[in-house]
Amino acid sequence: MSLSSQILANASEQIIRAAASVKLLVLDVDGVLTDGRLYFSKEGEILKAFNIQDGLGIKLLQSAGVQVGIITGRTSTPTQNRAEELGMNFIVQGRTDKLPALEEKRLQYGLELSEIGFLGDDLPDIKCIQRVGFGICVANAHIALVQIADWQTEKSGGSGAVREVADLILAAQGKLDKIMSCYLI
Repeated sequence: MSLSSQILANASEQIIRAAASVKLLVLDVDGVLTDGRLYFSKEGEILKAFNIQDGLGIKLLQSAGVQVGIITGRTSTPTQNRAEELGMNFIVQGRTDKLPALEEKRLQYGLELSEIGFLGDDLPDIKCIQRVGFGICVANAHIALVQIADWQTEKSGGSGAVREVADLILAAQGKLDKIMSCYLI
């Protein structure tokens, strides 16, 4: 059984169709790309830990033609640095009402809402998850998101949830097995 078949085996046809339509994946940061904890150095600098598998998932999506961006309510240098390191298409920080930022990016990229996926974890993400074609929450998301999301990851934020979404999207689009073949002998 191929990796794509394994990943898609437990997904409904509706989820597979939604994931196959994604041209832009938008991510929250704290609780999605990180485990949600904030660390402060002695000097007061904010430190965050990012999952390396999530980073590869973002790069794989980009290599397959799926754009990836960030919309987050907080503003932090570590987030900016990580987004730049991954070559993400955009980063919008300091927007507590994320829906207007999502609409700005949708228009900028000339996409329909049905072509956008959004991955979040808490209340500020609800409006975006409700509006996009593929609304996703992490395993440890607030119950309000679990109730409205199209799909919930098995992994928690900061622990590979983004990679799980990337693999699902790539499998649904028929691109994952070809990508995987580049890594096999």
